[in-house]
Amino acid sequence: MGAERFSPNENDNCDAPFILGLQPSALVDSVATVDWSLFHHIPPAERGGSIPVGIDELKDILREVKSKSPDARSSMKTLAGGSVANTIRGLSSGFGISSGIIGAYGDDEQGQLFVNNMTFNGVNLSRLRKKKGHTAQCVCLVDASGNRTMRPCLSNAVKVQADELMREDFKGSKWLVLRYAIFNLEVIQAAILLAKQEGLLVSLDLASFEMVRNFKLPLMKLLESGNIDLCFANEDEAAELLRGEQNANSVAAVEFLAKYCQWAVVTLGANGCIAKHGNEIIRVPAIGEANATDATGAGDLFASGFLYGVVKGLSLEECCKVGSCSGGSVIRSLGGEVTLENWQWMYKQMQIKDLPVPIGVSNE
Repeated sequence: MGAERFSPNENDNCDAPFILGLQPSALVDSVATVDWSLFHHIPPAERGGSIPVGIDELKDILREVKSKSPDARSSMKTLAGGSVANTIRGLSSGFGISSGIIGAYGDDEQGQLFVNNMTFNGVNLSRLRKKKGHTAQCVCLVDASGNRTMRPCLSNAVKVQADELMREDFKGSKWLVLRYAIFNLEVIQAAILLAKQEGLLVSLDLASFEMVRNFKLPLMKLLESGNIDLCFANEDEAAELLRGEQNANSVAAVEFLAKYCQWAVVTLGANGCIAKHGNEIIRVPAIGEANATDATGAGDLFASGFLYGVVKGLSLEECCKVGSCSGGSVIRSLGGEVTLENWQWMYKQMQIKDLPVPIGVSNE
């Protein structure tokens, strides 16, 4: 298939990662703080959400950002990205949970950057394939309020195909983390099938309100299959899920998702989150919203914390609180990667709330 596995060192060959993320295309984020007026030059100009663009459009946006910024180096950050990669990196580096990623990266500078970043953060890359071609990129535009608008460029990027996945990829792992995307539907379906054959639990993030709005039918088929054990949605995605319903609020969305999943979570930004497991429904306030610099990765890192709670057997309320702590940690700086300083902030918040801090981390 023209792909080769990432060459792990000997230590990577031992135990399978406890949590596996599927991100068919490795992705590099260019995160920039911008003035809202910039969006008048970037079609389509709907604020928020995520709309795919071609490579030429991506280059135009980057050029536009750099031309509007007197110091592009300080206002733009380039790092390994993608929702699943953010969650997996957070689980590994911040929570000490053995985590790995399934996907493909190109033989280019961006691909090497992705590999270096994930390796540095302790992520198992033995299931990552290297292919000839381009690594996916995304521009994340952050306004003065910390809200982000995504413009991913995936059209010419290398990716893992459904027929390249094997049961061995999933053997020995306990969880599979996924993000809904119509252009990855075939590989998502294949991964779920193989994961279930190996007894894994499956977590699904609803990705974006546009994805739910435009491709609701295949999403409902995934949920109705009974193979999704945990589902994350933000309030915009939840609203799209219940569009046209009489009581389209967050509580109704959690109840709706809980019909199909063991755990259902709707994140509410500055208003915290609401979650349901079995007959229990919990609402938890946000943590750290007052210091929001950039919302990029907030939902992804919330998922890291929530999954850590589930893995550790914490109560639903505690899972939500850890999620709120980790989601609050990433919004304190630019990009979807938590800095060492902000991990320390999170551990302190966890201690204040009497939550179990990951073993082996520094709590100074």
